[in-house]
Amino acid sequence: MTQTRLHFTTGKIEAERIFAALETAFEDEGLPIAVLEVDEDADIHEVSLYADGDVDAVEARLKDVLAGLALSRPVEREALPDIDWVARSLEGLKPVRAGRFFVHGAHDSRKRHSGELAIEIEAGLAFGTGHHGTTAGCLEMLEKVVQREHPRNALDLGTGSAVLAIAVAKLAHIPVLATDIDPVAVKVAAANARLNHVKTLIETVTAPGFHHPIFARRAPFDLIVANILARPLMRLAPQMAGHIALGGSIVLSGILDRQRDAVVSAYVGQNFRHISTLHREGWVTIHLKR
Repeated sequence: MTQTRLHFTTGKIEAERIFAALETAFEDEGLPIAVLEVDEDADIHEVSLYADGDVDAVEARLKDVLAGLALSRPVEREALPDIDWVARSLEGLKPVRAGRFFVHGAHDSRKRHSGELAIEIEAGLAFGTGHHGTTAGCLEMLEKVVQREHPRNALDLGTGSAVLAIAVAKLAHIPVLATDIDPVAVKVAAANARLNHVKTLIETVTAPGFHHPIFARRAPFDLIVANILARPLMRLAPQMAGHIALGGSIVLSGILDRQRDAVVSAYVGQNFRHISTLHREGWVTIHLKR
């Protein structure tokens, strides 16, 4: 749908007041609002509100907000082209190399080097592209764990785009259960599994927690990878212990450097043994064994 930018100029102090008022007025709709400094010396700032649908109604409400602040500004309109900005922004991202893995969009498929395991992620459906330090760290760690331990049954908990599930499937050629609490993410994961020709190895399921029956059917797992956040990972430690095979490995990320010790302690308390920690861009990826 084509968007319209409603915009006007004012001074810095008024722009800040207007921004706060607009943020409150349009909170339910979640319409994007921006303030841009046009000329610092002349104190000219541009306030923009991005609208779609009934633009006349949005503009009327915008003017009501200004009137409530005892302000009056001529509001201009700019029709914006209908562009998939998520896809456009990701097209500008360079492919990621982590260990043997090469994560890329369709536009970079020819940049793959000999011997690399390519993972293509559809830009318009991106929930984790490998550019974040946690995903890249997981890819590096997974390569080491899979090559050393040869797991036969794996779980990608909180799969998102399925980058990690695809990586395990391509590297080990084993069945991988990929779950997420978000049904949209699960559809994305399934689409990316098909795109990367590992659909027969990856089962995607919407599952809010380990109580879903799919876990009981597929456990115990030889390998669990979870790139989530530190606090949820700590809460999940007992359930992770209940679903991992004796001698199995877990690879955890989404953890800041300063959170590492707390996460490790939570898992050591569940009879896991810390094997190694990989540091990358202020984040850590942790490998533990049961």
